[in-house]
Amino acid sequence: MDLENIQPKSVLDTRGLTCPMPLLKTKKALKEMVSGEILEILGTDPGSKKDIPDFGNKGGNQFIGMQDSSEGYTRYFIKKG
Repeated sequence: MDLENIQPKSVLDTRGLTCPMPLLKTKKALKEMVSGEILEILGTDPGSKKDIPDFGNKGGNQFIGMQDSSEGYTRYFIKKG
């Protein structure tokens, strides 16, 4: 999937937060979404590069991918299952 053209339903900005906050906020945001919607997470925590993809494929959800931005943060995409 072309990550540049994804149209997320919601964008969660966790930049500046450290573990475990990005993951906890991601879990909460996904609970408020309906099946098929895409959540984009913006993050700067190095641990999120493992945590978010691992979590993204649990509970029926689908981790779509991640992309490093030129501004120093990472974009993650999860499709709600």
